[in-house]
Amino acid sequence: MDPQASAHAAALWTGLHLILLLVLSVLVTRQRRKHHIEIGDGGVPALNQAIRAFGNAAEYVPAALIGLGVLALAGAMPLLIHPIGFLLFAGRVMHAVGLSRSTGVSWLRTVGVLATWIAYIALAAALLFYAVP
Repeated sequence: MDPQASAHAAALWTGLHLILLLVLSVLVTRQRRKHHIEIGDGGVPALNQAIRAFGNAAEYVPAALIGLGVLALAGAMPLLIHPIGFLLFAGRVMHAVGLSRSTGVSWLRTVGVLATWIAYIALAAALLFYAVP
């Protein structure tokens, strides 16, 4: 197996997640400018939703990206890295869209959280597998 292929797989998902975080950050900035709010949410529900969509992604994505990078360094096959990266990315996008549309329960938020948790479990299992020599 080509070790660079694993690094390329991790790089793809890291790049896509960074773009997602940037998009969510821009959405917060747009709401801040629209409502003339420099700090906090000013009691504006749309700003609060944008802040939480970004914040939730910022809470989940970094640890998973570190995990994907470590998997690549450990020599995991791209066929393991890609499904985990995709599941995490799809989950984070679904959660962000669901939260941006509604603060209540929504199927997008629910499926997004489940996809994220499944990606976390798969990532943890894979890392533990590769940790044993």
